[in-house]
Amino acid sequence: MNLLRKNSFATYAAIACSTFWATNASLIAAQDPHPPAVPADTLTKPVGPSKPPSADGFIQRWIVLEPTPASALTQNAVQAEVHKEYFPDQFTVLPHDGDKVTVAGKDLTWHANDTKNYNFDLYQFARALDKATSNVLFWAVTIVNAPQEMKDVRLAIGSNAASVWWVNGQEVIGIYGDRQTVIDDGVSKRLTLKKGPNIIRVAVVNGGGATDFCARFFDAQDKPLKGYTISVGDVHH
Repeated sequence: MNLLRKNSFATYAAIACSTFWATNASLIAAQDPHPPAVPADTLTKPVGPSKPPSADGFIQRWIVLEPTPASALTQNAVQAEVHKEYFPDQFTVLPHDGDKVTVAGKDLTWHANDTKNYNFDLYQFARALDKATSNVLFWAVTIVNAPQEMKDVRLAIGSNAASVWWVNGQEVIGIYGDRQTVIDDGVSKRLTLKKGPNIIRVAVVNGGGATDFCARFFDAQDKPLKGYTISVGDVHH
C-alpha cells in the first residue's frame, strides 16, 4: 500500500469510527436522556424486626450515619480519625432510623438500610442523599442476635477504603490504605458472641471514588456462621 492510499484508508477509518460512536451515543441518549449517576438501587428500607445473614453469611442490614469530612488513609491517620469524638457516645450509641447527631455544627441523620448484595454500597448511599463521597468518614452499626453463646468465631471484613471494626465495644480489626473491597480481606482473632444482642460497629474512611464494605462471621470450623439474626435500632432478643 503506497503512502497516499495508506493515509486515505486511515482517514476513512477514523471518520467511520467517529460516525459509529456518534450515532450510537445519540441512540443511547435517546433511550435514556438522564442516565443514573449511581449504580442500580441495591439499598432498601428494612422490612420486619430482624433478618438472617445471606446464604454466604454476609450481614445485609446496617444503620449508617451520613458522612462527615475526613482525610488520610494510613493506619496512624485513620486511627486518629476514628478515635476523635464526633458526637456523644459514638462507641456505645444504638441509633434508630431517623435519629440525628450534630457533627462539626451540622446535623447528620442515621439511616437504616438492607443491602441486596453481599456489600453495603456507601457511594450509592451518600449520592442518594446528595452527600459527599470523597474524603469522608462513615459510621455504621448493626446488631447480631445470637440464640446461644457462640465461641471461637471470627469477623471477616472488606472495605473501600480503610476501616476499623468493633464487636461489643472491643476493637477487633482494622485495614488501611487506598484499597478495593475484597471479601474477607481482614479477619479478626477468634472471639465469643454472647447469647443475645452483640453490637457490631464500623468506621469507614474513603479517599475518593467508590466506597463500600462487607462483613460476615466464620464459625469455629472457618465456615460462614449461620443461626443468628440481624437487627438495627431496638435490640430484638
